[in-house]
Amino acid sequence: MRNPNSPGGPPRPARRRWSALGAGLLLATAALGGPQPAHAGTTPTPVTVTVNARAGLATVPDTALGVNHAIWDANLGSTETSDLLRAAGVRMLRYPGGSYGDIYHWKDHTAPGGYVAPGTDFDTFMAAAKRVGAQPMIIANYGTGTPAEAADWVRYANVTKGYGARYWAVGNENYGNGLYGSGWEADDHADKSATQYAKLVVAYADAMKAVDPTVKVGAVLTMPGNWPDGMTAGSDPGPWNSTVLSIAGPKIDFVDVHWYPGGTAAESLARTSHLPDAAYLLRQQIDRYAGPDAGRIGISFTELNVGAGQNTQPGALFLADAYSGLLENGVFTVQWWNVHNGIGTVSEVAGHTDYGDFGLLSSGGCTADGSVCEPPLNTPFAPYHALSMMNLFARAGDQLVRAGTDQPLLTAHATRRADGDLAVLLVNKDPDTAYPVTLDYAGFTPADTAPTVHTLTNGADAIATARSGSATSRTLPPYSLTTLVLRPAGAVTGQPGAPGRPTATAVTDRTATISWPAATPGASPIAKYEVYRQNGAVSEQLGETSGLSLSVGNLNPGSRYTVNVLARDTAGRVSWSSPPLSLTTGSPAASTCAVRLSKTSDWGNGFVAGVDIVNTGPNPINGWTLGWNWPTGWQQLSSGWSADWSQAGTAVKATSTADNRQLAAGGGATSIGFVGSYGGPNVLPGVFTLNGTVCTTR
Repeated sequence: MRNPNSPGGPPRPARRRWSALGAGLLLATAALGGPQPAHAGTTPTPVTVTVNARAGLATVPDTALGVNHAIWDANLGSTETSDLLRAAGVRMLRYPGGSYGDIYHWKDHTAPGGYVAPGTDFDTFMAAAKRVGAQPMIIANYGTGTPAEAADWVRYANVTKGYGARYWAVGNENYGNGLYGSGWEADDHADKSATQYAKLVVAYADAMKAVDPTVKVGAVLTMPGNWPDGMTAGSDPGPWNSTVLSIAGPKIDFVDVHWYPGGTAAESLARTSHLPDAAYLLRQQIDRYAGPDAGRIGISFTELNVGAGQNTQPGALFLADAYSGLLENGVFTVQWWNVHNGIGTVSEVAGHTDYGDFGLLSSGGCTADGSVCEPPLNTPFAPYHALSMMNLFARAGDQLVRAGTDQPLLTAHATRRADGDLAVLLVNKDPDTAYPVTLDYAGFTPADTAPTVHTLTNGADAIATARSGSATSRTLPPYSLTTLVLRPAGAVTGQPGAPGRPTATAVTDRTATISWPAATPGASPIAKYEVYRQNGAVSEQLGETSGLSLSVGNLNPGSRYTVNVLARDTAGRVSWSSPPLSLTTGSPAASTCAVRLSKTSDWGNGFVAGVDIVNTGPNPINGWTLGWNWPTGWQQLSSGWSADWSQAGTAVKATSTADNRQLAAGGGATSIGFVGSYGGPNVLPGVFTLNGTVCTTR
């Protein structure tokens, strides 16, 4: 992303790209329906919030809370800016600023075609990062640079200056170089393919690690469910992500993704529900294409922002919800775009002036005609306060745990702390309704004392903090963020340590073997291990054992499971949850039918697929119905051929026609096809039925 308001700055393409390419996605999402605010004048239905401390998610890393700095920002190195970022808990800073990363030459501090403000050179940035207490994330120039230039930068940073800059991404949004039609990212290479990018990522990684083997090198990927995800162009063998991972996977340490969900404020806020599936698809792609030991590859989200309400309450709510959702799914850093950006299109959002400014802090500028001016320089906007709320909610080393609600406009997140405390973040996305909530806890008993409550309401210029109310009920103001910090009812001592991260082997359609590293005993010996699956915010026990593995059965074919292991000692004390294990069951190895679904084309919010159906059984079939369920609520059957197609909810059916109803025994086959649309990550179905029988998926 680029700053459109700096002298000579090019336009911001991410916003324009959404309008041009996302219209179909928005229509598809709207057609599928979304959460609706309560009607004015009605009494809202009380909301139940469930917090499950037994359902462990990822641990908060020390790089979790990040933002972008940019070389067009003359206040990049100011003490006031750095102190504000430090106070908000920023622990990672990206440089030199979005698309400028592909035109910036660090040695002479120039960016041909862009504006470079004074006092923004690399050493100034590193001094600012040190004052903030943040690690740097550096964009190595791919578009107009070379591996040698990047290696020299690593040498200067880590050998000459001793900065210890560990994280280096090769380029920024390099899929936006015109390969897929839209071109905003600088790229001087004659070959603009994903294949060429991946080959040069290997060269960059080799050159940079030859200077400092400890650096971590990242490659740019696309966000699942967002343009140009799924598209294949030129001579590439497949879409951007699979092509880059197949070639560069063994050489990289992380992948770098951006997300601008676009749409109205309500649409942006609803799309945070896409994040678990986006993270799932990214991890699935990494595991499938990146080669051996792909689990070592981390995921960073180094740019995100909303399409409306960038510096008012929608931006704040989105930041807190998106940061929490991404961290829950193991992302090691989430970075807002950006610190200062400048005034854009001025509007009123939820009763307050929104300056169309993507910055956390005011730039203090005015519109071109001088009719509207921002507040003074470095005045915090609402997303800054949301980032400060994240700092109060999720601290490095905390374990995120599962939380959920029965109201789509109210989301919940929770963290468990080493001192025994539990923090709960509640996000009310309804601009008009104050919701009464009841909180239920599993695996944690709150003290009777009033919790510490941090609240950010619509239009507030700071977070309000007080001890008030109870741990089990309160009313959430409209368009608000609320964090409760709860003390446990009793002293937390002597419990065993958490088991290590589980792994799964021998996964079939119905069974799996779960294994885990032993927990460290506390005050008493460990008596047994309990294995749970997460079902929403509820834990369901799969079994228990005194050993370090458990074979579980009665699983559903083609289904995704998140599993945790807890240790219980002879005195009844229970450990924290293990890190989560995600596994997906397959289809039956043997069945009387087989199905293969193959995508033949994809354009970022829709696709064409063929489906091959085979009768592998001993009896002929005279008339058939193929069925599957979409894994998400934003996938839709648009049309189909060679069958009578229908969809009800997420269930899809294709029924034979007169000319293909007969499938001979032992291999009789037919092929059908359809056009599908999607308004979020396109997770393809993994299991199919034919006349009610679960088929082998090929």
